[in-house]
Amino acid sequence: MEVTDMKITKVDYAATGAFSQTIADYLSQSEKLQGFYHRFPTLEAFGAQLEEKTFTAEQRHTLHQALQEQYGSVADIHPAVQQNLALLQQPNTYTITTGHQLNIFTGPLYFVYKIVTAINTCRQLQAQYPDYNFVPVYWMATEDHDFAEINHFNLFGKRYTWESEQTGAVGRFSTAGLEKVLEELPEAFPVFEEAYRNSKNLADATRAITHALFGEYGLVSIDGDHQDLKKEFIPVVEKELTEQLSNKLVEDANVQLEQLGYKAQVFSREINLFYLQDGIRGRIVQADDSYKVLNTDFSFTQSEILEEAKQHPERFSPNVILRPLYEEMILPNLAYIGGGAEVAYWFQLRKVFDTYQVTFPLIMLRNSALYISKPNANRMQKLGLQPLDLFQDYQELKKQLSAQLHEEEISLEAQREAVAKAFKQVEELAEVIDPTLVRAVAAEQQKSCNSLQMLEKKLSKARDSKHEQTFKQLENLKDKLFPNGSLQERQDNLLSYQTNHPNFIPALIDAFDPLEFKFTILEEE
Repeated sequence: MEVTDMKITKVDYAATGAFSQTIADYLSQSEKLQGFYHRFPTLEAFGAQLEEKTFTAEQRHTLHQALQEQYGSVADIHPAVQQNLALLQQPNTYTITTGHQLNIFTGPLYFVYKIVTAINTCRQLQAQYPDYNFVPVYWMATEDHDFAEINHFNLFGKRYTWESEQTGAVGRFSTAGLEKVLEELPEAFPVFEEAYRNSKNLADATRAITHALFGEYGLVSIDGDHQDLKKEFIPVVEKELTEQLSNKLVEDANVQLEQLGYKAQVFSREINLFYLQDGIRGRIVQADDSYKVLNTDFSFTQSEILEEAKQHPERFSPNVILRPLYEEMILPNLAYIGGGAEVAYWFQLRKVFDTYQVTFPLIMLRNSALYISKPNANRMQKLGLQPLDLFQDYQELKKQLSAQLHEEEISLEAQREAVAKAFKQVEELAEVIDPTLVRAVAAEQQKSCNSLQMLEKKLSKARDSKHEQTFKQLENLKDKLFPNGSLQERQDNLLSYQTNHPNFIPALIDAFDPLEFKFTILEEE
């Protein structure tokens, strides 16, 4: 499936009806939101971001050493990744980052779209700013503990689930039990077989998968669950424990956003930290003069927990409020790429970044796409529809199709008039020849009229039946392209497409323009 085999259509996100007003306002650079981010992502804005972002040689050394250690789990590192790991030590190298949970088998399709957006952004920046280097980064959400969100995926309409009793940070989970999922699949998928059968934990397995899929594009996957990286975060941890600063800042931003008509996407806590050990990721709460870890026996005085942070920073895990700050402190990062809800929740965090004097990254909406296979493209064309039509609600689309199909009602009135005219001539002839035959002529005329009326009904019924088949085809097409009534990318898995189209990822690389901010429709020809 080369790009030459694809018809590419770009449409406004707002035209799809699948994105929030917040995103529509952001992409139109509405004045209402301008105080909640730093710069809107354009090629020119990246130039200003390059001048502002600071990252010391010592920080680069720490980052490089941590990544070298983490990539020790990858048997054969692609030269493009090796080059990018080395470049991160250079003062003119910067990153473009996206992040996601460690969904098994990559989870929903938008996981891939995020990474392709990061890769293509780096390519555009490299062309625009040749004196710098740009490295695409996938931030693995290894410390997330919501196993139910990552333990399943959908393939060819069937749900596959990884059953496990493990608890705590999912990146530390053993891959035990995933072999059962592999055995249930309709065929073997070597990339996943290799990763899940030969990795000691889910973090290593996910790194192996992203490396196999995107190593040739130089993608670097980073795991923030690392002691040396966490040392950079100690000042934030200390201030969070003693002043509970981030909660106040986020709540202020939430009030301002709500006054403008926007809803908060994520919710802040008094302390936006978890305590992390094997099998445990518990929320830290302050109770009088002590600090407790919910649902555990851990309890600390203030001096004890501050000492714990100094000695064991790896035991303190930021939640969704502080994770972006941590990320930007340990990476020479220029932009973060996320889905609609992610982009919206970064607007809640600008005050936190300003307070800690960390450069707020450019916030980019990831590319979104609708992929229409050749059979579905043929169905669409037979129904007389354009790709953008498909985003309508099924009932609205049915009305549109009905209007097209019923341009002329089936009527045999003209034929009835012709028959009546012919019988009139026969009646006149009967009057001349044998008036007693006039009644017979009238009887035959009535029979003919009845026959035409019956044929009219049969034709109408046949037409309606044919239309029902058309409506069924429409319903099937909608279900294929919008499974469970939502965007394809939120339901389907990469394997649903790559199995039949091995060049699916290269086709995305060719099609996506990350700074155009248009929804991409890929139609196979």
